[in-house]
Amino acid sequence: MQHVRVSSHQGPVHKLGDSQMTLSPKFRLAAIEPASILQLNMDSELLASGEPLIPGLPDDISLDCLLRLPVESHPSCRVVCKRWHLLLGTKERFFSRRKELGYQNPWLFVFTYQKGTGKIQWQVLDLTNMSWHTIPPMPCKERICPNGLSCVSIPHEGTLFVCGGTVSDMDCPLNLVLKYEIHKNRWSVMNKMTTARSFFASGIIDGMVYVAGGNSSELYELESAEVLDPIKGNWKPVANMGANMASYDAAVLNGKLFVTEGWLWPFLFSPRGQVYDPRSNNWEAMTASLREGWTGLSVVIDGHLFVVSEHERMKLKAYDVKTDSWDIVAGSPLPEDICKPFSINSFNCKIYVIGYNLHVAIGHLRKLNLKCSSKKKWYYFVEWEIVNAPQAFCGWSPSSSQVLLG
Repeated sequence: MQHVRVSSHQGPVHKLGDSQMTLSPKFRLAAIEPASILQLNMDSELLASGEPLIPGLPDDISLDCLLRLPVESHPSCRVVCKRWHLLLGTKERFFSRRKELGYQNPWLFVFTYQKGTGKIQWQVLDLTNMSWHTIPPMPCKERICPNGLSCVSIPHEGTLFVCGGTVSDMDCPLNLVLKYEIHKNRWSVMNKMTTARSFFASGIIDGMVYVAGGNSSELYELESAEVLDPIKGNWKPVANMGANMASYDAAVLNGKLFVTEGWLWPFLFSPRGQVYDPRSNNWEAMTASLREGWTGLSVVIDGHLFVVSEHERMKLKAYDVKTDSWDIVAGSPLPEDICKPFSINSFNCKIYVIGYNLHVAIGHLRKLNLKCSSKKKWYYFVEWEIVNAPQAFCGWSPSSSQVLLG
């Protein structure tokens, strides 16, 4: 197992960009220049100068080089010349240019909180350069409890959605919906969910945001579900789950939303689970093997459901849809450095588990081709790497995490 130290003892955390937010009327509006006019003016200035971006190189090659600069180096690079300042002065411009040229580097967004103070903050780990950054705060009128909301993302679009939750120190669910765009480094307030809910399931299927179940404002469990069209911005109901339940975990697998309530103390009853198929707008009960073996937080990789089990010595295990069974993944268990509470996400064949103090375990998953008499056609092996967080993150815990590309 490999340990990686990504910062000095002081642990600098860099701002990802300027605090620009698009707010609804109930929030205070900032007087900023319209984005389209600002972009046009800056493009004109960038192209007007006769000086090359990098002497001796064509501008297209120079631009390709500059757009690969780590974000933490931007403050020092901006002072080189006016054109560098225009390109690197705002992250909106930087990431917009990267998007135009097809850059798709992964960024791990972690919603964090301090239990003692109630502070909340999004922290972002650049998975290419292993450096931490911050983004503008969410434009929330209420003080949000970090554990009741749900986060989903469309990674290739660089878009993150935050839905629902509860007001801190109150059992009052919210119906708010926020959207963050990495290429604009900006939050937007979207149309609210039809039903306020907390501790509910969510998932992205074919670009649509689905939410289901959870706790209501009357403190009972919901069976309703609804879907958001991010382009049109409107919510509409879908079929009820057929069971009133809050969600412990959820995953999208083979175009379906899988929802489990998880094992509840004192483990006398088997957990319930439901599966939604948007093509038929129908829910069905989850198989007993799947819901009873779903003993931790999940990710979906290579069309398979993986769970970091909270009971089998924190081992990673995989669910086989064809045989309706679970198998322990070969390799070591989750490193002991990663303490609860933790959040989990994935990108390509890497699993990211964020623990207390925001230390990150990266699980490198490999598919093994073994020739044997078994009918099973796939086996996996996992090897873990630890990325230690800056000292400044001591006492912070993860609530949710998403990977965006930008």
